[in-house]
Amino acid sequence: MFRKFNLTLLFFFLLISCERDSEFSNDPGDYNHTRSVGSSSNDLLNNSKYNALVIEILYMPGYAPNANAISLVKNFLSTFLNKEGGISIIQKEIAGASTSGLSAEEIRSIENSNRTSFTSGSVMAVSIIYTNGQYSDNANTLGIAYRNTSIALLGKTIHDNSGGFGQVSRTKLEATVLEHELGHLLGLVDLGSQMQANHKDTAHGNHCDNKNCLMYYASETTDILGFLNTNNIPQLDSNCKADLKANGGK
Repeated sequence: MFRKFNLTLLFFFLLISCERDSEFSNDPGDYNHTRSVGSSSNDLLNNSKYNALVIEILYMPGYAPNANAISLVKNFLSTFLNKEGGISIIQKEIAGASTSGLSAEEIRSIENSNRTSFTSGSVMAVSIIYTNGQYSDNANTLGIAYRNTSIALLGKTIHDNSGGFGQVSRTKLEATVLEHELGHLLGLVDLGSQMQANHKDTAHGNHCDNKNCLMYYASETTDILGFLNTNNIPQLDSNCKADLKANGGK
């Protein structure tokens, strides 16, 4: 009886697990969008299986993407991704969050309820959420990458720190955060795109140790503001570029 109960229980949990894994699918057999950050880096970078990319931006009222920032991000992706079928971006307004602070789990839940673009056939799909709140774990956070094809920008924090008199431009800050978080989806640093030379900043997790590189930790926090006031959007350094190329990128 005990063995039979455990087998039944095991089947139940496996069923629940499968349902969770396929919650971002057009069909249960489709691409798994609930894996860890960086696990889809090769699929995003190379052209062998998925030759096109669609990015779905879900934004809350008052936090629509900056058009110039989106243009810069598309150019950034075109520089490093092998996608002969092209890169397209669609935008959709969603309901605003009722709380001023959002956790990663709450952001996942928002994506669960609103995402409509999924990897299918030869087209990869990525989701970007623009929130109307701050990150509850750290109010200085500007963006997070939290699944293999999912990132979020903390819209209120970005708006509070850009676009005003004496502040960094909205375009510059938003593009920096977007490109940084997308860099994590592409496997940087040491998240799926294997390092060709050691350049990981162990003190700040999966980030580059070059302070002038886009993948330096400051690019996703308000610590980047001082740099951006006197400099252009940071670029990927030679080590990060080498990692992407070795993993199927340009």
